[in-house]
Amino acid sequence: MAKTSQTISKHMGTQILRISVFIPGALFLVVACQWGGAGKLPVTANAGSTVEPGGSAPEVSRVSRDSKPAGSVRFTAADFARHVDQLGTRIKKMLPPSAVRGGRGSFPTTEFSIVIEAPFVVIGDEPKQAVQQHAEGTVKWAVERLKRDFFVNDPNDILDIWLFKDAASYEKHTRIFFGETPTTPYGYYSSDHKALIMNIETGGGTLVHEIVHPFMEANFPACPPWLNEGLGSLYEQCGDVKGHIHGFTNWRLPGLQRAIKLAQVPSFKTLTAMDTSAFYDDDRGTNYAQARYLCYYMQEKGVLVKFYQEFHAHQKEDPSGFNTLQKVLAEADMNTFKAKWEKYVLALRQGYEVTVDTVP
Repeated sequence: MAKTSQTISKHMGTQILRISVFIPGALFLVVACQWGGAGKLPVTANAGSTVEPGGSAPEVSRVSRDSKPAGSVRFTAADFARHVDQLGTRIKKMLPPSAVRGGRGSFPTTEFSIVIEAPFVVIGDEPKQAVQQHAEGTVKWAVERLKRDFFVNDPNDILDIWLFKDAASYEKHTRIFFGETPTTPYGYYSSDHKALIMNIETGGGTLVHEIVHPFMEANFPACPPWLNEGLGSLYEQCGDVKGHIHGFTNWRLPGLQRAIKLAQVPSFKTLTAMDTSAFYDDDRGTNYAQARYLCYYMQEKGVLVKFYQEFHAHQKEDPSGFNTLQKVLAEADMNTFKAKWEKYVLALRQGYEVTVDTVP
């Protein structure tokens, strides 16, 4: 759900916490997080790939709609350096005293590493090499490809990506640094805290999903939830196809297929017209999956980027995107299209095959 600012208690101490800071220069490309197997394209994954989909499956958090776009913001090296200094000070102040042999006022020996990967700053409690690999192999990889196809403007602020090494660290440090208890085991984006907060042990899929949201805020603030979450969800399982980000079928598919068989999937007119309350609070377990596999269908037909561009250009006349969707799909009757789409979805299987259609 949307995150709101909360008061966070600060614990002062005198012992120095080591903060390692890395500013990558020439970066090598390590494609996003996890290999899909011999002969497969590299793909991102998260714990959701082993979770049974449906209404009870944990969802990533909804996105705040209060952010105001300010165009593309460019930050200097000095801006990032100041930001890193502030983060280091904050980390040292916020970690609570620990009842260890060091006695009163001692701190845990956990070392946080900070990596600048513009437009983000990545903070992690894994070894420095692991944090740098996440920054280069997932964050940099995803940002380059998302900007190649969709986004012109960077996020409006320097945003922090907190990567906690496991569930215990994620829950503990989210409470310490943000005064909150996570509502998802994977991670979420908080525009209030200007942060993406992740349990990176579950994989990079949720991280790529959440990276979409601040870029959408900066480029398409009036984007309806179905496209915001549909595009984010599409890249929960993704890889590179000819230099472009490409979503693959994932754990949301079986639940959507069951819902289709039970006639529980709403019309596309209904889906696209949903406001934040209807999309998030009234979800019967299908909204994310339906939005994702609508985006997946457009991707496979080679019209997803065209749809985004057309919708972005004409959003004032078509706030839900429904008319643009019908136009780009070249479908005379969207109820007939829904039946065709449902047949298409029922024939899908989880895997990483690439069958992108070419369009003139």
